[in-house]
Amino acid sequence: MGEVNPKTVEEALEIDRVTKTTFWYDAIQKEMKNCRSAFKFLDEDEKVPIGYKWIKCHLIFDVKMDFTRKARFVAGGHMTNPPAEITYSSVVTRDSVRIAFMIAALNDIDILATDIGNAYLNADPREKVYTTAGAEFGAELKGKYVLIVKALYGLKSSGAAWRAHFAATLKTLGFTSCLADPDVWYRAATKPTGEKYYEYILVYVDDVLTLSHQAETVMKGLEQFYRLKDGFAQPTQYLGAAVRKWTFPEDASNIKWALSSEQYIKEALKNIESHLADKGRTLRKSNQPMPSSYLPELDITPLLQEDDVHFYQSQISILRWMVELGRLDIYINVALLSSYLTAPRQGHLEALYCIYGYLKSHTRSTMVFDDSYVNWDENSFTSFDWTDFYGNVEEEEPPNAPPPRGKQVQINAFVDANHARNKITRRSQTGILIYLNRAPILWYSKSQKTVETSTFGSEFVALRIATEMIKGLRYKLRMMGIPLDGPANVLIDNETVMKNASIPSSTLQKKHNAICYHCVREAVASNVIRVAHIPTDQNLADMFTKPLGATKLHAFCKRILY
Repeated sequence: MGEVNPKTVEEALEIDRVTKTTFWYDAIQKEMKNCRSAFKFLDEDEKVPIGYKWIKCHLIFDVKMDFTRKARFVAGGHMTNPPAEITYSSVVTRDSVRIAFMIAALNDIDILATDIGNAYLNADPREKVYTTAGAEFGAELKGKYVLIVKALYGLKSSGAAWRAHFAATLKTLGFTSCLADPDVWYRAATKPTGEKYYEYILVYVDDVLTLSHQAETVMKGLEQFYRLKDGFAQPTQYLGAAVRKWTFPEDASNIKWALSSEQYIKEALKNIESHLADKGRTLRKSNQPMPSSYLPELDITPLLQEDDVHFYQSQISILRWMVELGRLDIYINVALLSSYLTAPRQGHLEALYCIYGYLKSHTRSTMVFDDSYVNWDENSFTSFDWTDFYGNVEEEEPPNAPPPRGKQVQINAFVDANHARNKITRRSQTGILIYLNRAPILWYSKSQKTVETSTFGSEFVALRIATEMIKGLRYKLRMMGIPLDGPANVLIDNETVMKNASIPSSTLQKKHNAICYHCVREAVASNVIRVAHIPTDQNLADMFTKPLGATKLHAFCKRILY
């Protein structure tokens, strides 16, 4: 194209004049028409109301991926200082989205997605501000004072104002906000067959997912209040990931939902290869994300210069988002390199390039939200009477949870720890992977906060962390109205820890592990979890505790990703 994005209206119109087009003019007219409702013009003799603050507003310009021109009118929110309580705005969590895709398949309900057009402009602003009309308003209005009467993009409170406005709409439609995730909304529904379940709406600012056996009807309900950009349809993209339906060869009639970060990775690879080309280098393919022998904490190569530090930090952010989108095969490597964001070294940057080299060789991977149940060998799990040790302890269930509807879900977890992994601090690395049925929902790889003197101690710390995560997940599922099929099935590869957690008569020899010991055992006694032993080569959490060799890594990946 060779065209530089304009900075002002005058520059945009000059580009149109030189190129003999009206691309930028049309983009400006479209944007100003869309946000016309956000302005109230004052007459020449009319004074600005008391309490209003003048701010600067302007248009920003961009060329979209399909080469269409985009103009966005934004307010100078940096010129105001509203209190934090009127600016906070939440979005749906990633694990809630994963739960939704699994639940849709499990309960055989549809998913539709939409993007609400000019969402913020539907809400009233929480800040009292005005501006002076510029050239984008046209010659007849230029120079007039303009009150901003809608939550214009750029204002610090606009996100919160929009969220509150949309929440009011969903309440009007009969939806209730989930207390475990306020951006998950549910409503009791019944299929024509008589099967009871919950419809859900998940909200990420102006991106909306609807789950229902009559999802089209729900979307048409929203359409009564808002302009739905491009209508609504089954999702194909969500938060950077490609969304599609998936079937397994052995059962083509059983349709699942799946997420793939392939396109996101390809775009990231283009950027990294362009960066390396500027340095006279190429990106070399790799069969594993990081050499098994490489220890970032022992790297003594020179510290990076400021520009390279910023580049390193931005690339770690991109890689972490890939992990959120399902690239669990690079999780431990990204987690280790993330520890050096403030002072990365040249060796850390080379390790980052190695991760990209691996991604270049393995761009394709899909996370399938498989709703089928795992048929565990019940003989692997022990059952005892814990009354003499913890009394009649029971799992504390939220009293304000909605009545459960739909099919039950099964929680399955893999837990592992790499004792004293860090050769400097001697802290262990915890790895956790939690499934609902066969759908990956939560993953965790992090250095432990204490130094444990034995493998037993580090494994018990990991099991305690997993127990807390499972308790949080069980609470969320209950608050979403999703029934549970019993205690979570937890698999670990340390038989001593398994016995101490599962058998009442097993005594603790290392007293400093007492908190983890009793936390886990009480969860077993109250049927929150049950623990079984699994061989190390089958423990999927092992890939989150240390960089693995190519053969073992690929074997694990085949069991998680497709």
